[in-house]
Amino acid sequence: MAITQEPLLKVNNIEVIYEHVILVLKGVSLDLYEGQIASLLGANGAGKSTTLKAISNLVKAERGEVTKGTVEFDGKRVDKLFAPALVKMGVIQIMEGRHTFEHLTVEDDLLTGAYTRGRDTRGTKQALEKVYNYFPRLRERRNAKTGYISGGEMQMCAIGRGLMAKPRIMLLDEPSMGLAPLLVEEIFNIIRLLNQEEHVGMLLAEQNAAMALAYAEYGYVMENGRVVMDGTADFLRSNADVKEFYLGVTAMGKKSYRDVKHYHRRKRWLVT
Repeated sequence: MAITQEPLLKVNNIEVIYEHVILVLKGVSLDLYEGQIASLLGANGAGKSTTLKAISNLVKAERGEVTKGTVEFDGKRVDKLFAPALVKMGVIQIMEGRHTFEHLTVEDDLLTGAYTRGRDTRGTKQALEKVYNYFPRLRERRNAKTGYISGGEMQMCAIGRGLMAKPRIMLLDEPSMGLAPLLVEEIFNIIRLLNQEEHVGMLLAEQNAAMALAYAEYGYVMENGRVVMDGTADFLRSNADVKEFYLGVTAMGKKSYRDVKHYHRRKRWLVT
């Protein structure tokens, strides 16, 4: 995608503290352009989920707070807004763990995502039909309780519910977690289709770096609450350290993980 406009989402040097004590994010910056797919890569505990929750303001529900920096969406500062206000603006987070309302049917669960449409019954019906076109399996399971459907179907339901809310960007937290490889590919193909046909920007937090970089245009590598490297997907796929530590491609002469992390931090300081 040729980037000629200002970022739709701009995260500026944010710090996040939990319980007024635990510093989790330490100056994270990133951009997401309209219609772009970008990925956050890193091991468990690197700060990927916290970054998404800081953007969506769900971090407040976990006694966290953005204490420094800003988050801007569509040119407006949003880090002080309540999460529901961001949803109405089109910032939709799909949480890790395939959260669904287990006591509701699949269709009723999807309809909860349409509350931002108010009394637009026609628009809600059209959106529901669109979700079923993207996820034919959900149409088949529309009357089943979500607590009894498969993990892959739950993930489809969570993404479909987000689509009901007229998203401009989706923040997807570990969409591949716990799914079989064929289902992972199916989910990512639908993510790409939504991006292409609905022009929804996607920010993916993923431990499956190979899958994320196969679909994303740009990526950010996170370590210990910091972005230590960023670049196009092609650049990251070809980087020796990313290949060794995230893509499982071992180069000649094994390096210490600690040495690699310090190398990247020194390199970034020299460049900046």
